[in-house]
Amino acid sequence: MKRLLVVLALVAASAWGVVARAEGVHMDPFPEARLKDYASLQSGARLFSNYCLSCHGASLMRWNRLQDIGLDDKEIKDFLIFGTQKVGDVMTVAMRPADAKVWFGKAPPDLSVIARARTSEEYSGRDYLYTFLRGFYRDASSPTGWNNIASANIAMPHVLWERQGPRETTIERVGHTEKGTLRTTTVYDANGIATTTTAPVEGHGGESVDVSFKPADAAQARQFDSEVADLVAYLVFMTDPSAETRVRIGVWVLLFVGVLAVCTGWLNRTYWRDIH
Repeated sequence: MKRLLVVLALVAASAWGVVARAEGVHMDPFPEARLKDYASLQSGARLFSNYCLSCHGASLMRWNRLQDIGLDDKEIKDFLIFGTQKVGDVMTVAMRPADAKVWFGKAPPDLSVIARARTSEEYSGRDYLYTFLRGFYRDASSPTGWNNIASANIAMPHVLWERQGPRETTIERVGHTEKGTLRTTTVYDANGIATTTTAPVEGHGGESVDVSFKPADAAQARQFDSEVADLVAYLVFMTDPSAETRVRIGVWVLLFVGVLAVCTGWLNRTYWRDIH
């Protein structure tokens, strides 16, 4: 019941408030291979512990479940747990809810099942998170100085910005107005200062949104994308830590049922063979 309530709460209010997703923004595909790579999952767990747990909790996840991704209790305690928590404790948030309400207007959501909560008919939760965490850009007009292509006017700051590095962002929107179809191009420089230009579009094409980034350091940006993939892999694992075990057990169960069916069929034929 508690897990269900958390899922419902996250569906209703995600990422520090009601999500206003930018219409038409494409969700980048998450690299699924990371989900089976223990090194990636461990890297994601380290990023989660260092950057996410200062504001977000994971009240349905215990530290000792990280044994399922190849970590022992000593490694979990020495490298991931800060403060007085024990390996058997749930992952609680360092920030007090009362302080969060004062600073941000609302307590940040629990991330235990965020990958499932952000899944919709349009895209998977893992694709959304992969796009969201890589979609921050400087916006001097916002209260935090940041905005996000996957969640417009997000209240959450870009806590990983130093790992990503500065970049220029270009958002090009094609839409229908009373004056006809216009292309509006907004360029945000590395400091978040926006420059907007508009131009008419010939024909009657559909509305669209195109986003592109120009990082100051391309190699650093590629490394950051890889780190985000690790973090999302961990968030997916945390949503259902027993998934891999269930699949592994399920394969053996199906093999057993198959062998049992063959043996049962053979016994049935043998029994009825001499009965006329």
